[in-house]
Amino acid sequence: MSRSKILGFVPSMITLANLFCGCLGVVWVFEQQLHWAVYMIWTSAFLDTLDGLAARALRVSSELGKQLDSLADLVSFGLLPAAIIYMISSNYISAPWPYAAFIITVSSAVRLAKFNLDPNQSINFTGLPTPANAILISSLPLILHQNPDFLRPELENPIIWLLIVGILSYLLISKLPLLGFKFKNYRWSDNKYRFVVIGLGLILALSLGILAIPWILLTYIATSIIWHYTGR
Repeated sequence: MSRSKILGFVPSMITLANLFCGCLGVVWVFEQQLHWAVYMIWTSAFLDTLDGLAARALRVSSELGKQLDSLADLVSFGLLPAAIIYMISSNYISAPWPYAAFIITVSSAVRLAKFNLDPNQSINFTGLPTPANAILISSLPLILHQNPDFLRPELENPIIWLLIVGILSYLLISKLPLLGFKFKNYRWSDNKYRFVVIGLGLILALSLGILAIPWILLTYIATSIIWHYTGR
């Protein structure tokens, strides 16, 4: 086997590691080890970034790799975060309401299929990317662990959980224009909105810790909307 073919397997192996972590995370959710499930989402997000970097660095790409990436993302960023929502909501509300969490998985599948068919999303995004949605959801068990009575009366209301699932599912399949973070260059004039998101994200993370994740997502969405209507 030639060296180029061997190198071509590297990004796919990283993608499969992403998938494996997603599978482990699902197991840990149903074993009620939510903190380990959260770590698997974060590890999968890192691997999801790494496989793209590896493909570009090695100058290899394939249709197989693209399809593997979507399948891995559906588990790690579609099924796993929905399972976390299901498990958390089950602590507050009774069946059948927690099952609504898996609408997030269905919406993630639609999001990933649309992404694969849309050449305009090679740099920026239409709809909330599944990794961003998963990272947002991953913050919930940690926030609730640190603040066990945080919004407890609200979380005991099934309508609140339906709203959470509904809003996130809508954002996944919406036509909301969102910034991507593939830099063609690092000039301020071409990337100022990206730099704003990164800078504010770092400030929020240093100031609020895990509580920063929902605020970072809101900052990202707001900045993307401003970029779309004024700076694009």
